[in-house]
Amino acid sequence: MSQTQLTWYGQSAFKIVTPVGNVLLIDPWLTNPKNPNGKADVANLKRVDMIFLTHGHSDHVGDSVEIAKKTGAKLFAQLDLAAAITTAMRFPEKQAQMDTTPHFGGEVKLLEGDVTATLVPAVHASGLGMENGSTPPYAGEPAGVVIAVKNGPTLYHTGDTDVFSDMRLIGEFSKIDIMMACIGDHFTMGPMRAVKAVKLVGPRMTIPMHYATFPVLTGTPEAFAKELKKGGAKTQLRVMKVGETITV
Repeated sequence: MSQTQLTWYGQSAFKIVTPVGNVLLIDPWLTNPKNPNGKADVANLKRVDMIFLTHGHSDHVGDSVEIAKKTGAKLFAQLDLAAAITTAMRFPEKQAQMDTTPHFGGEVKLLEGDVTATLVPAVHASGLGMENGSTPPYAGEPAGVVIAVKNGPTLYHTGDTDVFSDMRLIGEFSKIDIMMACIGDHFTMGPMRAVKAVKLVGPRMTIPMHYATFPVLTGTPEAFAKELKKGGAKTQLRVMKVGETITV
């Protein structure tokens, strides 16, 4: 049986390839400063079925519009974010319809049931980064996303967030196999607070993300590992390299 593949492009950008070959991107800023192959990675994307966006900031929306126009990928995002990105950034409207743009808590079957996705809260902001300096439109509330792959893992991408006590409910509603957790500090939780988040969710594996891209993101995987050990968190820490693909 085929397995699920997971690739990290740096910052919060991931690719998931399901056992049947569906391709999902999460917060696809592939051309971020830590990915020297970013432009080639975008150019080499021949198939993308879904683009998941947690919120409207430019380091998460990233290359979404270019990828969507190139591949025909549908958007999975909060309804208000979808409305903002289609009007302000020209994301193809026909690829961002109501059937894939829910609100918090709604479980959505995607790709003929191969994937089930749910938006969950995050503590952050969600304004669109407008390159022309104009006032950004309302882009909904920030989110994380839980993605359950048929015959594969259930993944929780935190988006940008601080720890909050209701994270415990995420782990109660879904047994999380892999948690992609922001650890960079300054704009999100840092290593110490991220450990509290991991303990609330209880994932089998934790992959740190959203660190080192800018100087202010001072949280490190090393500090996170120390805090995990000190806090007694029962999870497997998997630090990925930019561009690395693992089988899960």
